[in-house]
Amino acid sequence: MKFKIQLSAIALASMLMSGGAFALDTIKIGVTGPFTGGSSSMGVSMRDGVRLAVKEINSNGGILSRPIELIERDDQADNARGISIAQELVNKEKVVADVGYINTGVSLASQRIFQDAKIPVMNNVATGTIVTRQFDKEPANYIFRNAARDEIQAPMIVEEAVIKRGYKKVAILHDSTNYGELGRADLTKALAAKGVTPVVVEKFNVKDTDMTSQLLKAKEAGAEVILTYAIGPELAQIANGMAKLGWKKPMIGSWTLSMANFIDTAGKNGEGALMPQTFIQQSNTQKRKAFIDAYLKEFKPKNNRIDSPVSAAQGYDSIYLLAAAIKQAGSTDGERIREALESLNEKVPGIVTTYDKPFSKTDHEAITDNIPVMGQVKDGRVVYAYKEDEEKGSDIRLKKKK
Repeated sequence: MKFKIQLSAIALASMLMSGGAFALDTIKIGVTGPFTGGSSSMGVSMRDGVRLAVKEINSNGGILSRPIELIERDDQADNARGISIAQELVNKEKVVADVGYINTGVSLASQRIFQDAKIPVMNNVATGTIVTRQFDKEPANYIFRNAARDEIQAPMIVEEAVIKRGYKKVAILHDSTNYGELGRADLTKALAAKGVTPVVVEKFNVKDTDMTSQLLKAKEAGAEVILTYAIGPELAQIANGMAKLGWKKPMIGSWTLSMANFIDTAGKNGEGALMPQTFIQQSNTQKRKAFIDAYLKEFKPKNNRIDSPVSAAQGYDSIYLLAAAIKQAGSTDGERIREALESLNEKVPGIVTTYDKPFSKTDHEAITDNIPVMGQVKDGRVVYAYKEDEEKGSDIRLKKKK
């Protein structure tokens, strides 16, 4: 009888170790983004970059000897859904951090839930300038970012159009979302700094398929170039709309011109489009080659092209930044993770850059304006717009120190 009791105790212990106890011992990290719909090429690429980083970390023992468990939720680029997901992740799933946010509007609507719960958020794609500044007046800010904010991108776009290419008659076309409106404001400010007033500013809604009205106004105003702030599907409608009118003008816009659903839907009409990029799918360093090879092997994207290389790389890096903070904190407590992010002791080698003290208490932006380069759509892919940038592609651009 005693022998049977001992066997039962061993069996119970084994069951707990392999089942419930293991589940309780995971480090839960939320992954929030649009995995369906018009923004999905960004969301899925980001999610897959995150998955790849977690697979690597878990195969090497996890963090604090605990595996990472991803809690993935599709926000469908919908603000209300984003809020609901944030509440679920905080109150039900008990995540220790959240990564993702593709759409600026969803980020701004949702991250208050995490801020109040003192749970760090790593925005790895959303670029609205205000995203990390939403809670600046509060004693502690739990919102971080490792993407190039629009305050960086807009001056790059204007520099490319006005200074490098000499266009003076500039049209702005943007969508009516928070992303588009905030981007339009940053573009207008950057143009004013160069003494340029746009000849026309036109907006459109998500899912609009006819840009004839907006394009005719730009044409009648004598626009020499179209500056854009929108998402891939609508950007493609701009390119295709110009082709229908027989009026082809250069498109220079935010990084979303690199999305697969812009490139594929616009086809030849999208050739030559220019945009800022933190990462271009080229194996110009050993780490980037390993990342690209692993991504292509794991997820097998069409034509060996990552749908949104920027999103994938930044998603991947965001996990390693959080992992470094949790390791340094020796804890999954939100306050201690935030404090560690603000004072990381060790460098974090990433795909976009090597993160050397990327954050501080007053600076939650990992990317400065010297890191992005201009990319260009060519033959269905995004490549370096300038040969000199490509030749120096293996040089790791580090964050500027204040």
